[in-house]
Amino acid sequence: MREFWIKIDSSLSAEEKRRLVKKAAKLASAFLVEPDDVEMARENGAKIIVSASEAGDILLVDSSKAIKAAREKGKKTCVYVSVKNKGDENEIISAAEASADYVVADCPDWKVIPLENLIASIHGKTRLMALVSTMEEGRTALETLEIGVDGIIANLTDLEEIKKIHSIVKEVKTRESEIISSERIQLLSAEISEIKPLSSGARVCIDTCDLMKEGEGMLVGCQSSGLFLIEAEVHETPFVAPRPFRVNAGSIALYVLAPGGKTRYLSELKAGDEVLIVDREGRSRTTSICRVKIEWRPLLLIEAKCQGRIVKTILQNAETIRVMTEEASKSVSELKPGDKVLVHIEEGGRHFGTLVKEERVIER
Repeated sequence: MREFWIKIDSSLSAEEKRRLVKKAAKLASAFLVEPDDVEMARENGAKIIVSASEAGDILLVDSSKAIKAAREKGKKTCVYVSVKNKGDENEIISAAEASADYVVADCPDWKVIPLENLIASIHGKTRLMALVSTMEEGRTALETLEIGVDGIIANLTDLEEIKKIHSIVKEVKTRESEIISSERIQLLSAEISEIKPLSSGARVCIDTCDLMKEGEGMLVGCQSSGLFLIEAEVHETPFVAPRPFRVNAGSIALYVLAPGGKTRYLSELKAGDEVLIVDREGRSRTTSICRVKIEWRPLLLIEAKCQGRIVKTILQNAETIRVMTEEASKSVSELKPGDKVLVHIEEGGRHFGTLVKEERVIER
C-alpha cells in the first residue's frame, strides 16, 4: 500500500510546526522530523514519527552497521539520501541490501532517472520513498516504470499544497484497490442479425499511450447498455502496417466504456482523457488517449441479438476493423448473419455517462 509522509521543515517556528502537524495529522501516515521535534509531533497527533531520535517510531540511520544495531533493538529503520550521482544511488541500494525498512530518495536535480534506476534495483527489497514538492512530482514518482515508488514525502509547508499531493496518493491507492477487488467485465456471445452498409460519416480512431496485443480492444456501441468489443489494429496485412496503439472505434456518436464503469461519447474524447482497454476474457486496464483522429469514411451498421434484445454499433466499412469473437476476431468485411461476436450488456440507463440501473431508457 502506498504511504504518504510529511517532512517538517526545521526552519519553521515552533508554533508553525505545531499548527502544521495538527492540521495534517489525518492526512499523513508518518511525519519526518528533527530529534527535537519528536515530542511536539506526538503531542499534536502524529501517528508514526520518523527521526534520528530513539524516541521516534522509525529510526533514521546512516550506515549498514546502524541498521543492524537498530534492528537488534526491534526498531524499524530508514535511510535518507540526497541523490546527486551514481554513488548516492549505490548508497540506497546498499541500504536496501542491508534490510533497511525504508529508504528516502531526495532527488534535488534529476527527478525521474534516479527513481527509475532505484525502482529497477531495489523494488521489493525495501520501501522506497520519494521526496516531492509538487503534485506533478508526486504523480510522476508514483507512476515511474509503471511500478512507482512505495510512497511519497511532501516537502512543503503549505497545507493546501500538501492536500493536493495527498490526493494523488489517495487516487493511486483507490485505483489499486479497485484493480484488486474488481470483477472482470462480463462479455456475452451475441449473434449477428443484420449488416447494412451506410453512406460516409465521421468515424473516430482512438490512439492511446499504450500498446495493445491480439485479443485486446475497446467496448463501443450505439446503446450504452450494449457494447461491442472491437479489436485494436494489431494484425499485419498486405496493405497496412499494424498500429497496436489504435482502436478504430466507429461512428462519432457511439459510446465507449471508460474507467469507473462510465461511458463517454466518442465525440467528446480528447488527448489526455482515459478509456478502458478490454480483452476477450473481460480483463481491463486504464489507458490515456494520445490523439483522437476523426475522418469521414464509409460506414457499416452491425446488429446482433443477445439475451432477447437487439444491440447495434456503426463501424468503418474496411477490412482492418475487426470485432472480437470467443476464439479470435473477424473483419467486418467478412461478417455475416449467424456469426457470433462478443458484447457487454447492462441493465438501466446512463446519466452523463454514469450507470443508473433503476432508470428505464430506450435507445434504438
